[in-house]
Amino acid sequence: MSTVSSQAMPEETPIGGVAAPAVAAEEQPQYSRRETIMTMIGVLLVMLLASLDQTIVSTAEPHIIADLQGFNHYTWVSTAYLLASTVVVPIYGKLSDLFGRKPIFLFGVVLFLTGSALCGAAQSMDELIAFRAFQGLGAAALMPIAFAVVGDLFTPRERGKWQGLVGAIWGLSAIIGPTLGGWITENSTWRWVFYVNLPIGIVALFVLIFLMPALKSSKSVVIDYVGAVLLVLCAVPLLLGFTWAGSQYAWLSPQILGLFAFALVMGVSFILYEMKQEREDKQPILDPSLFANRIFSVSALIMMIVGLALFGSVYFIPLFVQGIIGTTATNSGVVMTPMLVTSMISSILAGQLVARLGRYKWVAVVGMAISVCGSLLLDRLNVHSVNSDVIMAMIVLGFGMGFSMSIYTLAVQNALPPKKIGQGTSALVFFRSIGSTMGLAAMGSLMNSAYLPAFQHALPAAVKQAVPAQDLASFNNPQILLAAGAQEQIKQAFMNPPAGTTQPGFTQAQGLQIYNMVMEAVKQGLTQGLHNIFVFCSVMMAIGFIAVFFLKEIKLRERKKDVATEVAVNGIEELAQEGTSSVAFH
Repeated sequence: MSTVSSQAMPEETPIGGVAAPAVAAEEQPQYSRRETIMTMIGVLLVMLLASLDQTIVSTAEPHIIADLQGFNHYTWVSTAYLLASTVVVPIYGKLSDLFGRKPIFLFGVVLFLTGSALCGAAQSMDELIAFRAFQGLGAAALMPIAFAVVGDLFTPRERGKWQGLVGAIWGLSAIIGPTLGGWITENSTWRWVFYVNLPIGIVALFVLIFLMPALKSSKSVVIDYVGAVLLVLCAVPLLLGFTWAGSQYAWLSPQILGLFAFALVMGVSFILYEMKQEREDKQPILDPSLFANRIFSVSALIMMIVGLALFGSVYFIPLFVQGIIGTTATNSGVVMTPMLVTSMISSILAGQLVARLGRYKWVAVVGMAISVCGSLLLDRLNVHSVNSDVIMAMIVLGFGMGFSMSIYTLAVQNALPPKKIGQGTSALVFFRSIGSTMGLAAMGSLMNSAYLPAFQHALPAAVKQAVPAQDLASFNNPQILLAAGAQEQIKQAFMNPPAGTTQPGFTQAQGLQIYNMVMEAVKQGLTQGLHNIFVFCSVMMAIGFIAVFFLKEIKLRERKKDVATEVAVNGIEELAQEGTSSVAFH
């Protein structure tokens, strides 16, 4: 009878491009029901305050800018948080594999709460930006380690329903966050937008300190300081380049090209150094061998696409609703609500289905297919669209988004040995954040390049003759559609032009007619720019749909004994297919 030699198959040997789960020495520990439930309550509370923080702050930012008089630094309130919370995500994931989830998770929560208190006490824009970056350093630990904690507490088959619930928390916060932020700002001070994190966070902190088990940690701890520095030196200029390109600087400007070149050099250095670390059996921040795992590499690619296409398109939908349809900023949030509700429902539903059936690939395929359909519905939007057209697209897109929130994390955790769950999970979050930043930059450039030609083409020849070129230049930016006060001023200027600039027989009615034609051309230009964005998103989602078919499926384990059994079975079958002779038979 053929058996597998225990020496012939190391615990982390990649099998057929898929790193097999580690055997008995690293099997998932069992925790009491009380420990499990209380830990998950703490995790969900932490996730709620982290996701609420983002949506609440965005609503309060105009009041913050007015109070601290820092309009010139408006974007940096969000950019500083984004940079800090993205670049250190893989570092936290690796540290949680080394030291265990609990100390790193608690460290992140403490940093986040401290940053929240400092933000609420900020007396200038420079202070607020610095404190937001500090807060982002804490937030970076929350989401990836929350998913990793789920991976530690539950068997792969059980993880689906819990990770679906964690994903649904983000949808819930997106629904209540803007409303709560507006209510706090109108009835109190914007500082409570940050202070509100403290009571929720303190409760979660005490729950985690006293009731959360220690979970795993590596026996040998060697921190890769050089790898961490190289990663930060690569990610920061890369994110800054995509953030500034096309807005603050031209894409081919020396500043942007310099940032990208520096990021490339640091990125190559990071990869080479991590390969050296892994060859020497040390502890790299991100094991390069992970990318030889087909499940991880395909999932990372799809997460980048989801971040780039799905979240990027969602970012521009409020612009369409407010600019083209003419819905107010407050009511545009109502239009977005169906998407958020359906994403919550589908996230929970996907988790339950995976938990019951033990398979995840078909859920991933269905989710991507629904997302493609939602993107195609966005492509159909035009200058004559109404709120119901957008809502229909939002409903479909929300279902696809919910299916995609946690499936790939589940697949990666199922394919990696337990001591690599932290870095694998955090890497997916990192790639999704990078994709989101790249997508926003690319889409902004697409819109800007398409708007002006479309605007000029939509202008009637009679309007071009009647209105001086310098006056038409004020419409070179579609932002005029979002500023009701500026629109009224320009309308009055068209109806009552300065003396000496009108033609004989000019009437206010004619001025109003010309103004309406110009504004219609602005809408046509913006519609074309947004259409190009939505088409780009559809193309990327189609690529993601193709990529998901390359996602290898390993049946989700239910019991501890499944681990060793699956390693043996998958190892024999897949190594035999590849003609590998590293398995010893007796």
